Amino acid sequence: MTETRIEHDVRSVSEPGWDAVLLAGFGGPEAPADVMPFLRNVTRGRGIPEERLIEVSHHYEALGGASPINEQNRLLRAALQEELARRGIDLPVLWGNRNWAPYLTDIVRQAHRDGQPRLLGLATSAYSSYSSCRQYREDFGRALVDADLVGKVRIDKLRVYFNLPGFLDPFIDGVTDALRAASAAGVPTADLRVVFTTHSIPLTMAQTSGPAASYGPGNLGAYVTQHHAACREVIEQVQRRVDTTIGWELAYQSRSGPPQMPWLEPDINDVIDALPGRGIRGVVVVPIGFVSDHVEVIWDLDNEAKETAEKHHLFFSRVATPGTDPRFVSAMADLVAERLDPSRAKPAITELGPAPDRCAAGCCRNLRGVKPTTGAVDSADDWADLDVDPAALRASGISGRAAPE
Repeated sequence: MTETRIEHDVRSVSEPGWDAVLLAGFGGPEAPADVMPFLRNVTRGRGIPEERLIEVSHHYEALGGASPINEQNRLLRAALQEELARRGIDLPVLWGNRNWAPYLTDIVRQAHRDGQPRLLGLATSAYSSYSSCRQYREDFGRALVDADLVGKVRIDKLRVYFNLPGFLDPFIDGVTDALRAASAAGVPTADLRVVFTTHSIPLTMAQTSGPAASYGPGNLGAYVTQHHAACREVIEQVQRRVDTTIGWELAYQSRSGPPQMPWLEPDINDVIDALPGRGIRGVVVVPIGFVSDHVEVIWDLDNEAKETAEKHHLFFSRVATPGTDPRFVSAMADLVAERLDPSRAKPAITELGPAPDRCAAGCCRNLRGVKPTTGAVDSADDWADLDVDPAALRASGISGRAAPE
């Protein structure tokens, strides 16, 4: 048990409602001097060799020494703010990052100073896994601890949105357009392969994604299940438009772990390498696991995957991510609106249906150890090693055995 004592005061933070939306991003360097410090932030405690960081830094150098992700989030923040205002929802949209300025802790501290203690956290990741969902809930918990705001600020994470129409519709349009472009280039749909891509994660992380009650032998977890559901929905919608069967599969990219650790496979380049032997003449790559065109999308797909396709003289097209597509922005506003008014219907497509407002018990387990979280039915249990008054946890909307409702 840690000896740290966190003070609190219960004020308007425990009242129903919210004061602002907190857009939570990964973060990225904005100048060449930022690149190595940023990469060290991202990999701290993971034992990644310095040589590997230097290798990855060259990807940023090739793009001018900066990542586009911060600017993309600025644009998303502005677009969401405009859409909320258009709907008459009077909530400012704040923005903070995990790995680079503006840091989440600083933004949460400022929100408290500005009289905005009740925050709706919106992660820039659509799927369930440790790195794409629970780690953001840990970011929120860490911000409360580091800013000494447990009991004074509440951060409720909005649900995952992999199967919202506004997230998938841009991909549907993109695949349709790519198939038509291929046909115009003399490559019919029958000779094409649609390859969806997402970030590879360790196999153990995939198997423990989603609620703990769903873990078991042979179960690849919510992360893979959700991606397959999203891919099937896109393909089914496109097939209705083009009136023909489309061959497709899900591949993975951006692996960063040690070679002895099993990660999700196959790699996108391995898939493309095998296509000519299967009689395929072209590939449409769809980064369905990503919200915006950041460095991993641009480098891994627009450079490496494209080069692999060109090596085999394959037609190649890469579909854009949603970014600030008005339909995606509207979907994010829908997430906010449904939390403000629980009577609203929750939109979702695919057989999986809408995700719950709060994550289930043991959801997307952190295999390296328990850290304080918000946003789950059992989040208070994650605070057991900190000496925190249960009343402070309840005031911050953190429930579980350590702070029963």
